[in-house]
Amino acid sequence: MSSRHTGAHARSSEVESTYAWMRLAASVVISTIGSVGIWAVVVALPAVQAEFGVDRADASLPYTVTLLAFAAGGIMMGRLADRFGVVFPVIGGTIALGLGYVLTSRTTGLWQFAILHGLLIGFFGSSAVFGPLIADISHWFTRRRGLAVAICASGNYLSGTIWPPIVEHFVATSGWRQTFFGIGLFCAATMLPLTAALRRHPPAHQLSEAALAAEGSQARLGISPNVLLGLLVIAGVACCVAMSMPQVHIVAYCGDLGYGAARGAEMLSLMLGFGVVSRMASGWIADRIGGLATVLLGSTLQAVALLLYLPFDSLPSLYVISALFGLFQGGIVPSYAIVVREYFAPGEAGTRVGIVLMATLAGMALGGWLSGVLYDLTGGYEAAFVNGILWNVLNFAVVLWLLLRMRSLRLMPA
Repeated sequence: MSSRHTGAHARSSEVESTYAWMRLAASVVISTIGSVGIWAVVVALPAVQAEFGVDRADASLPYTVTLLAFAAGGIMMGRLADRFGVVFPVIGGTIALGLGYVLTSRTTGLWQFAILHGLLIGFFGSSAVFGPLIADISHWFTRRRGLAVAICASGNYLSGTIWPPIVEHFVATSGWRQTFFGIGLFCAATMLPLTAALRRHPPAHQLSEAALAAEGSQARLGISPNVLLGLLVIAGVACCVAMSMPQVHIVAYCGDLGYGAARGAEMLSLMLGFGVVSRMASGWIADRIGGLATVLLGSTLQAVALLLYLPFDSLPSLYVISALFGLFQGGIVPSYAIVVREYFAPGEAGTRVGIVLMATLAGMALGGWLSGVLYDLTGGYEAAFVNGILWNVLNFAVVLWLLLRMRSLRLMPA
Protein backbone atom coordinates (compact mmCIF):
# COMPACT_ATOMS: atom_id res chain seq x y z
CA MET A 1 0.00 0.00 0.00
CA SER A 2 1.39 3.41 -0.92
CA SER A 3 2.24 5.98 1.73
CA ARG A 4 -0.48 8.20 0.30
CA HIS A 5 -3.14 5.54 0.82
CA THR A 6 -1.70 4.68 4.21
CA GLY A 7 -2.01 8.31 5.29
CA ALA A 8 -5.58 8.54 4.03
CA HIS A 9 -6.49 5.36 5.87
CA ALA A 10 -4.93 6.67 9.07
CA ARG A 11 -6.85 9.91 8.84
CA SER A 12 -10.13 8.11 8.05
CA SER A 13 -9.70 5.92 11.13
CA GLU A 14 -9.79 9.06 13.29
CA VAL A 15 -13.55 9.48 12.71
CA GLU A 16 -15.36 8.49 15.94
CA SER A 17 -11.98 7.44 17.34
CA THR A 18 -10.54 7.95 20.82
CA TYR A 19 -8.94 11.14 19.53
CA ALA A 20 -12.32 12.38 18.24
CA TRP A 21 -13.84 11.94 21.70
CA MET A 22 -10.84 13.64 23.33
CA ARG A 23 -11.22 16.51 20.88
CA LEU A 24 -14.90 16.71 21.78
CA ALA A 25 -14.06 16.84 25.51
CA ALA A 26 -11.57 19.67 24.96
CA SER A 27 -14.12 21.57 22.86
CA VAL A 28 -16.73 21.26 25.63
CA VAL A 29 -14.34 22.61 28.27
CA ILE A 30 -13.28 25.53 26.06
CA SER A 31 -16.91 26.35 25.26
CA THR A 32 -17.93 26.07 28.93
CA ILE A 33 -15.30 28.58 30.00
CA GLY A 34 -15.56 30.92 27.01
CA SER A 35 -19.36 31.15 27.02
CA VAL A 36 -19.19 33.11 30.28
CA GLY A 37 -19.56 36.17 28.03
CA ILE A 38 -23.27 35.43 27.63
CA TRP A 39 -24.20 34.64 31.23
CA ALA A 40 -22.13 36.96 33.42
CA VAL A 41 -23.86 40.05 32.05
CA VAL A 42 -27.28 38.54 32.86
CA VAL A 43 -26.38 37.94 36.50
CA ALA A 44 -24.74 41.37 36.82
CA LEU A 45 -27.76 43.14 35.28
CA PRO A 46 -29.29 44.40 38.58
CA ALA A 47 -25.91 45.65 39.86
CA VAL A 48 -25.09 47.39 36.57
CA GLN A 49 -28.57 48.96 36.50
CA ALA A 50 -28.13 50.29 40.03
CA GLU A 51 -24.62 51.68 39.46
CA PHE A 52 -25.41 53.46 36.19
CA GLY A 53 -28.87 54.62 37.32
CA VAL A 54 -30.86 53.41 34.29
CA ASP A 55 -34.21 51.65 33.78
CA ARG A 56 -34.66 47.94 33.10
CA ALA A 57 -34.80 48.25 29.31
CA ASP A 58 -31.56 50.25 29.18
CA ALA A 59 -29.89 47.86 31.62
CA SER A 60 -30.80 45.01 29.23
CA LEU A 61 -29.02 46.83 26.39
CA PRO A 62 -25.50 45.39 27.04
CA TYR A 63 -26.92 41.87 26.84
CA THR A 64 -28.73 42.72 23.60
CA VAL A 65 -25.62 44.30 22.06
CA THR A 66 -23.50 41.35 23.16
CA LEU A 67 -25.88 38.77 21.67
CA LEU A 68 -26.11 40.66 18.37
CA ALA A 69 -22.32 40.98 18.25
CA PHE A 70 -21.96 37.33 19.25
CA ALA A 71 -24.27 36.39 16.37
CA ALA A 72 -22.42 38.48 13.77
CA GLY A 73 -19.07 37.33 15.08
CA GLY A 74 -20.14 33.70 14.75
CA ILE A 75 -20.41 34.07 10.97
CA MET A 76 -16.96 35.61 10.67
CA MET A 77 -15.42 33.06 13.01
CA GLY A 78 -17.14 30.27 11.08
CA ARG A 79 -15.64 31.52 7.82
CA LEU A 80 -12.20 31.66 9.43
CA ALA A 81 -12.63 28.11 10.73
CA ASP A 82 -13.69 26.88 7.26
CA ARG A 83 -10.59 28.46 5.73
CA PHE A 84 -7.84 28.10 8.33
CA GLY A 85 -9.11 25.53 10.81
CA VAL A 86 -10.74 26.05 14.18
CA VAL A 87 -7.58 26.80 16.19
CA PHE A 88 -7.08 30.25 14.66
CA PRO A 89 -10.46 31.74 15.71
CA VAL A 90 -10.36 30.04 19.13
CA ILE A 91 -6.99 31.57 20.03
CA GLY A 92 -8.06 35.00 18.80
CA GLY A 93 -11.34 34.72 20.66
CA THR A 94 -9.62 33.78 23.90
CA ILE A 95 -7.35 36.81 23.75
CA ALA A 96 -10.30 39.10 22.98
CA LEU A 97 -12.35 37.60 25.81
CA GLY A 98 -9.67 38.16 28.43
CA LEU A 99 -8.96 41.69 27.24
CA GLY A 100 -12.67 42.47 27.01
CA TYR A 101 -13.43 41.62 30.62
CA VAL A 102 -10.43 43.53 31.91
CA LEU A 103 -11.39 46.68 29.96
CA THR A 104 -15.11 46.38 30.67
CA SER A 105 -14.41 46.33 34.39
CA ARG A 106 -12.97 49.85 34.01
CA THR A 107 -15.90 51.47 32.15
CA THR A 108 -17.59 54.60 33.50
CA GLY A 109 -20.93 54.62 31.63
CA LEU A 110 -23.55 52.24 30.24
CA TRP A 111 -22.82 52.90 26.56
CA GLN A 112 -19.10 52.40 27.07
CA PHE A 113 -19.87 49.18 28.95
CA ALA A 114 -22.23 47.95 26.20
CA ILE A 115 -19.86 48.70 23.30
CA LEU A 116 -16.76 47.15 24.87
CA HIS A 117 -18.70 44.15 26.12
CA GLY A 118 -20.37 43.64 22.75
CA LEU A 119 -17.27 44.11 20.61
CA LEU A 120 -14.56 42.26 22.55
CA ILE A 121 -16.58 39.74 24.57
CA GLY A 122 -19.39 39.12 22.10
CA PHE A 123 -18.08 39.68 18.56
CA PHE A 124 -14.45 38.56 18.91
CA GLY A 125 -14.64 36.50 22.12
CA SER A 126 -17.42 34.08 22.96
CA SER A 127 -18.54 33.74 19.33
CA ALA A 128 -15.31 31.86 18.55
CA VAL A 129 -16.06 29.06 21.02
CA PHE A 130 -19.61 28.19 20.05
CA GLY A 131 -20.54 27.84 16.36
CA PRO A 132 -17.01 27.12 15.05
CA LEU A 133 -16.50 24.35 17.62
CA ILE A 134 -19.89 22.81 16.85
CA ALA A 135 -19.21 22.82 13.10
CA ASP A 136 -15.71 21.44 13.65
CA ILE A 137 -16.78 18.52 15.82
CA SER A 138 -19.46 17.51 13.29
CA HIS A 139 -16.62 16.52 10.89
CA TRP A 140 -15.25 13.98 13.36
CA PHE A 141 -18.41 11.89 13.77
CA THR A 142 -20.78 10.06 11.41
CA ARG A 143 -23.05 7.54 13.16
CA ARG A 144 -23.10 9.56 16.39
CA ARG A 145 -22.98 13.03 14.86
CA GLY A 146 -26.19 14.21 16.51
CA LEU A 147 -24.97 13.16 19.94
CA ALA A 148 -21.51 14.67 19.39
CA VAL A 149 -22.92 18.00 18.18
CA ALA A 150 -25.33 18.10 21.13
CA ILE A 151 -22.53 17.37 23.61
CA CYS A 152 -20.39 20.12 22.09
CA ALA A 153 -23.30 22.58 22.17
CA SER A 154 -23.84 21.69 25.83
CA GLY A 155 -20.73 23.64 26.71
CA ASN A 156 -22.81 26.79 26.32
CA TYR A 157 -25.37 25.51 28.84
CA LEU A 158 -22.79 24.01 31.19
CA SER A 159 -21.38 27.52 31.25
CA GLY A 160 -24.83 28.80 32.20
CA THR A 161 -25.08 26.19 34.94
CA ILE A 162 -21.66 26.78 36.46
CA TRP A 163 -21.06 30.51 36.02
CA PRO A 164 -24.23 32.26 37.37
CA PRO A 165 -23.87 31.17 41.03
CA ILE A 166 -20.14 31.95 40.93
CA VAL A 167 -20.66 35.35 39.32
CA GLU A 168 -23.56 36.18 41.66
CA HIS A 169 -21.41 35.33 44.70
CA PHE A 170 -18.50 37.50 43.63
CA VAL A 171 -20.73 40.36 42.48
CA ALA A 172 -22.38 40.34 45.91
CA THR A 173 -19.08 40.15 47.82
CA SER A 174 -16.60 42.02 45.63
CA GLY A 175 -18.69 44.02 43.15
CA TRP A 176 -19.21 43.44 39.46
CA ARG A 177 -16.03 45.30 38.43
CA GLN A 178 -13.62 43.08 40.35
CA THR A 179 -15.62 40.04 39.26
CA PHE A 180 -15.30 40.92 35.58
CA PHE A 181 -11.57 41.59 35.95
CA GLY A 182 -11.07 38.16 37.52
CA ILE A 183 -13.09 36.45 34.79
CA GLY A 184 -10.85 37.95 32.12
CA LEU A 185 -7.69 36.63 33.73
CA PHE A 186 -9.20 33.20 34.31
CA CYS A 187 -10.33 32.80 30.68
CA ALA A 188 -6.89 33.64 29.27
CA ALA A 189 -5.08 31.34 31.70
CA THR A 190 -7.25 28.28 31.09
CA MET A 191 -8.43 28.42 27.47
CA LEU A 192 -5.16 29.02 25.62
CA PRO A 193 -3.48 25.75 26.72
CA LEU A 194 -6.58 23.74 25.69
CA THR A 195 -6.36 24.84 22.06
CA ALA A 196 -3.43 22.44 21.58
CA ALA A 197 -5.98 19.58 21.46
CA LEU A 198 -7.60 21.07 18.33
CA ARG A 199 -4.58 21.26 16.02
CA ARG A 200 -5.45 18.37 13.67
CA HIS A 201 -7.58 19.01 10.58
CA PRO A 202 -10.75 16.97 9.81
CA PRO A 203 -10.33 13.82 7.67
CA ALA A 204 -10.54 14.79 3.98
CA HIS A 205 -12.50 11.71 2.92
CA GLN A 206 -15.23 12.55 5.42
CA LEU A 207 -15.68 16.02 3.91
CA SER A 208 -16.05 14.72 0.34
CA GLU A 209 -18.50 11.96 1.23
CA ALA A 210 -20.62 14.30 3.35
CA ALA A 211 -20.72 16.84 0.50
CA LEU A 212 -22.35 14.27 -1.80
CA ALA A 213 -24.84 13.31 0.90
CA ALA A 214 -25.79 16.97 1.48
CA GLU A 215 -26.47 17.51 -2.22
CA GLY A 216 -28.79 14.52 -2.23
CA SER A 217 -30.62 15.76 0.85
CA GLN A 218 -31.25 19.19 -0.71
CA ALA A 219 -32.60 17.52 -3.84
CA ARG A 220 -34.98 15.37 -1.78
CA LEU A 221 -36.30 18.40 0.08
CA GLY A 222 -36.95 20.27 -3.17
CA ILE A 223 -35.83 23.67 -1.85
CA SER A 224 -32.83 25.70 -2.95
CA PRO A 225 -30.06 26.00 -0.35
CA ASN A 226 -30.58 29.73 0.16
CA VAL A 227 -34.35 29.41 0.59
CA LEU A 228 -33.84 26.62 3.09
CA LEU A 229 -31.26 28.69 4.94
CA GLY A 230 -33.65 31.66 5.02
CA LEU A 231 -36.43 29.53 6.52
CA LEU A 232 -34.05 28.17 9.15
CA VAL A 233 -33.04 31.75 9.99
CA ILE A 234 -36.70 32.75 10.49
CA ALA A 235 -37.32 29.68 12.64
CA GLY A 236 -34.17 30.35 14.67
CA VAL A 237 -35.12 33.95 15.42
CA ALA A 238 -38.67 33.01 16.41
CA CYS A 239 -37.81 30.15 18.75
CA CYS A 240 -35.16 32.15 20.55
CA VAL A 241 -37.26 35.27 21.07
CA ALA A 242 -39.51 32.89 22.99
CA MET A 243 -36.56 31.21 24.71
CA SER A 244 -35.00 34.45 25.90
CA MET A 245 -37.73 35.59 28.30
CA PRO A 246 -36.96 33.17 31.14
CA GLN A 247 -33.23 32.99 30.45
CA VAL A 248 -32.58 36.73 30.36
CA HIS A 249 -35.08 37.99 32.93
CA ILE A 250 -35.52 35.21 35.47
CA VAL A 251 -33.08 36.88 37.91
CA ALA A 252 -34.84 40.25 37.64
CA TYR A 253 -38.28 38.54 37.72
CA CYS A 254 -37.46 36.84 41.02
CA GLY A 255 -36.24 40.14 42.41
CA ASP A 256 -39.54 41.81 41.48
CA LEU A 257 -41.50 39.01 43.15
CA GLY A 258 -39.50 39.52 46.36
CA TYR A 259 -37.53 36.28 46.19
CA GLY A 260 -34.16 37.98 45.58
CA ALA A 261 -31.52 37.84 42.86
CA ALA A 262 -29.80 34.83 44.42
CA ARG A 263 -32.94 32.69 43.97
CA GLY A 264 -33.16 33.86 40.37
CA ALA A 265 -29.52 32.92 39.74
CA GLU A 266 -30.24 29.48 41.19
CA MET A 267 -33.21 29.07 38.85
CA LEU A 268 -31.11 30.12 35.86
CA SER A 269 -28.46 27.59 36.85
CA LEU A 270 -31.13 24.90 37.31
CA MET A 271 -32.71 25.79 33.96
CA LEU A 272 -29.44 25.52 32.10
CA GLY A 273 -28.39 22.40 33.97
CA PHE A 274 -31.52 20.63 32.75
CA GLY A 275 -30.80 22.20 29.37
CA VAL A 276 -27.59 20.16 29.26
CA VAL A 277 -29.64 17.00 29.84
CA SER A 278 -32.00 18.14 27.09
CA ARG A 279 -29.14 18.67 24.65
CA MET A 280 -27.75 15.20 25.28
CA ALA A 281 -31.17 13.65 24.82
CA SER A 282 -31.90 15.68 21.70
CA GLY A 283 -28.65 14.54 20.10
CA TRP A 284 -29.59 10.92 20.73
CA ILE A 285 -33.08 11.58 19.33
CA ALA A 286 -31.75 13.46 16.28
CA ASP A 287 -29.57 10.49 15.33
CA ARG A 288 -32.82 8.50 15.05
CA ILE A 289 -35.49 10.89 13.74
CA GLY A 290 -33.42 13.69 12.14
CA GLY A 291 -32.75 17.30 12.99
CA LEU A 292 -36.02 18.86 11.76
CA ALA A 293 -38.24 16.52 13.75
CA THR A 294 -36.13 17.15 16.83
CA VAL A 295 -36.50 20.92 16.43
CA LEU A 296 -40.28 20.52 16.14
CA LEU A 297 -40.43 18.39 19.29
CA GLY A 298 -38.41 20.95 21.24
CA SER A 299 -40.52 23.85 19.95
CA THR A 300 -43.74 22.17 21.08
CA LEU A 301 -42.43 21.43 24.57
CA GLN A 302 -40.97 24.93 24.95
CA ALA A 303 -44.40 26.44 24.31
CA VAL A 304 -45.86 24.24 27.06
CA ALA A 305 -43.26 25.46 29.56
CA LEU A 306 -43.83 29.13 28.67
CA LEU A 307 -47.56 28.69 29.22
CA LEU A 308 -46.86 27.35 32.72
CA TYR A 309 -45.13 30.58 33.77
CA LEU A 310 -48.38 32.55 33.36
CA PRO A 311 -50.54 31.00 36.13
CA PHE A 312 -47.76 30.01 38.55
CA ASP A 313 -45.34 32.38 40.30
CA SER A 314 -44.76 30.87 43.76
CA LEU A 315 -41.14 30.11 44.62
CA PRO A 316 -41.45 26.28 44.49
CA SER A 317 -43.41 26.37 41.24
CA LEU A 318 -40.86 28.68 39.59
CA TYR A 319 -38.07 26.24 40.43
CA VAL A 320 -40.06 23.37 38.91
CA ILE A 321 -41.09 25.31 35.79
CA SER A 322 -37.56 26.60 35.24
CA ALA A 323 -36.26 23.03 35.37
CA LEU A 324 -38.95 21.94 32.91
CA PHE A 325 -38.20 24.87 30.63
CA GLY A 326 -34.53 23.89 30.49
CA LEU A 327 -35.41 20.25 29.89
CA PHE A 328 -37.87 21.10 27.10
CA GLN A 329 -35.96 23.72 25.11
CA GLY A 330 -32.30 22.87 25.59
CA GLY A 331 -32.03 20.69 22.51
CA ILE A 332 -33.49 23.13 19.98
CA VAL A 333 -30.40 25.17 19.08
CA PRO A 334 -27.96 22.27 18.50
CA SER A 335 -30.63 20.56 16.40
CA TYR A 336 -30.39 23.45 13.92
CA ALA A 337 -26.68 22.65 13.51
CA ILE A 338 -27.60 19.04 12.78
CA VAL A 339 -30.12 20.19 10.15
CA VAL A 340 -27.39 22.26 8.49
CA ARG A 341 -25.07 19.24 8.35
CA GLU A 342 -27.90 17.14 6.88
CA TYR A 343 -28.70 19.56 4.06
CA PHE A 344 -25.52 21.57 3.33
CA ALA A 345 -22.01 20.73 2.18
CA PRO A 346 -19.46 20.23 5.00
CA GLY A 347 -17.02 22.70 3.45
CA GLU A 348 -19.61 25.38 4.22
CA ALA A 349 -20.39 24.06 7.70
CA GLY A 350 -18.68 26.79 9.70
CA THR A 351 -20.33 29.58 7.71
CA ARG A 352 -23.80 27.99 7.42
CA VAL A 353 -23.90 26.92 11.05
CA GLY A 354 -22.69 30.40 11.99
CA ILE A 355 -25.55 32.01 10.06
CA VAL A 356 -28.23 29.82 11.60
CA LEU A 357 -26.79 30.19 15.10
CA MET A 358 -26.59 33.93 14.42
CA ALA A 359 -30.34 33.86 13.88
CA THR A 360 -30.92 32.08 17.20
CA LEU A 361 -28.69 34.53 19.03
CA ALA A 362 -30.35 37.48 17.31
CA GLY A 363 -33.65 36.06 18.53
CA MET A 364 -32.27 35.88 22.07
CA ALA A 365 -31.06 39.47 21.83
CA LEU A 366 -34.35 40.72 20.39
CA GLY A 367 -36.38 38.77 22.91
CA GLY A 368 -34.32 40.00 25.86
CA TRP A 369 -34.80 43.59 24.78
CA LEU A 370 -38.50 43.19 23.95
CA SER A 371 -39.13 41.66 27.35
CA GLY A 372 -37.50 44.66 29.02
CA VAL A 373 -39.58 47.07 26.90
CA LEU A 374 -42.83 45.22 27.67
CA TYR A 375 -41.91 45.22 31.35
CA ASP A 376 -41.40 48.99 31.34
CA LEU A 377 -44.70 49.51 29.48
CA THR A 378 -46.84 47.21 31.64
CA GLY A 379 -45.01 47.07 34.97
CA GLY A 380 -44.82 43.26 34.88
CA TYR A 381 -43.68 40.28 32.88
CA GLU A 382 -47.03 38.75 31.85
CA ALA A 383 -47.05 40.49 28.46
CA ALA A 384 -43.47 39.37 27.88
CA PHE A 385 -44.43 35.73 28.42
CA VAL A 386 -47.36 36.07 26.00
CA ASN A 387 -45.04 37.69 23.46
CA GLY A 388 -42.71 34.70 23.72
CA ILE A 389 -45.55 32.23 23.19
CA LEU A 390 -46.64 34.01 19.98
CA TRP A 391 -43.10 33.88 18.55
CA ASN A 392 -42.98 30.20 19.48
CA VAL A 393 -46.07 29.60 17.33
CA LEU A 394 -44.26 31.13 14.33
CA ASN A 395 -41.29 28.82 14.86
CA PHE A 396 -43.58 25.81 15.11
CA ALA A 397 -45.33 26.70 11.84
CA VAL A 398 -42.09 27.10 9.83
CA VAL A 399 -40.50 23.89 11.09
CA LEU A 400 -43.73 21.91 10.68
CA TRP A 401 -44.01 23.07 7.04
CA LEU A 402 -40.44 21.98 6.31
CA LEU A 403 -40.95 18.63 7.97
CA LEU A 404 -44.22 17.93 6.16
CA ARG A 405 -42.65 18.93 2.85
CA MET A 406 -39.72 16.63 3.44
CA ARG A 407 -41.95 13.69 4.28
CA SER A 408 -44.37 14.28 1.43
CA LEU A 409 -41.52 14.46 -1.12
CA ARG A 410 -40.00 11.28 0.22
CA LEU A 411 -43.33 9.55 -0.31
CA MET A 412 -43.60 10.69 -3.95
CA PRO A 413 -42.84 8.05 -6.61
CA ALA A 414 -39.57 8.49 -8.48
